Amino acid sequence: MTLTHRLARWTAGLGTACLFAFASLAAHADAGSLREKYEQLGAELANNSYGRQMHIDSSQGGNVLQGDVYAVLDHPYEKVQRALQDPEAWCDIMLLPFNTKACQAGGGRLAVRIGRKYDQPVDEAYRLDLGFQRAASGPDYLLTRLGAAQGPFGTRDYRIAAEAIPLDAGHTFMHLSYSYGYGGMGKLAMQAYLATAGASKVGFTAGGMRGAIERNAMRYYLAIDAYLDTMELPGAQRVEQRINRWFSATERYPRQLHEMDRGTYVAMKRQEYGRQDTASVR
Repeated sequence: MTLTHRLARWTAGLGTACLFAFASLAAHADAGSLREKYEQLGAELANNSYGRQMHIDSSQGGNVLQGDVYAVLDHPYEKVQRALQDPEAWCDIMLLPFNTKACQAGGGRLAVRIGRKYDQPVDEAYRLDLGFQRAASGPDYLLTRLGAAQGPFGTRDYRIAAEAIPLDAGHTFMHLSYSYGYGGMGKLAMQAYLATAGASKVGFTAGGMRGAIERNAMRYYLAIDAYLDTMELPGAQRVEQRINRWFSATERYPRQLHEMDRGTYVAMKRQEYGRQDTASVR
């Protein structure tokens, strides 16, 4: 149990002022833990095979899969905070991976459509309702959580969490966690994928189901980075640059992330971003 959860229990029934004080203490503790992780990973962040300051890990146990990406972002903390605490920004981020067909933000949630195949029509794609929570937002620590009780393809307890701390005026350290639980049907679906379309795929540190969740976590991390890279561009260029930068970033890891040629991906995403203002994902 994290310090945040313990403090939440301890403060049950206390006054508002005490709750704010304990919440601030919890955020400070979580910021300290993330900074310790940054220091622990210092050598690996500086020297690895990824071509950027990054560490990837995954775990599997108790019918839960989790992928983690730790990375230094070449962006100031205030910019990262503004993006990762905006649900509309998350929709733009989540639309970049090839199998996300649509996303709409509103009412404290993201309504996302995820396809089994990259060319699946949006109305046939799986509807994923993600609750959106700004769990912490301060000058030295942020935490945003997205979650759904039911996920696509037989998964459950679908969770995405992004936490970050400032390093210096131009850099931020971020931890992105992506996880879900699965039962018998979900495991069978994943095994079928790994035996067919995913048979040639590998992970970054592991194979099998752990490799699959590492690939998805990496896709989301690269989407966040592409979004941050294009925030200051003129509106007319933003989406086009975002699409192409995400594809170029994934192609640096072809064994893990290649799915299609650039022309196919760009044309598909132009269409999907183009209908965002008018299409419904209901």
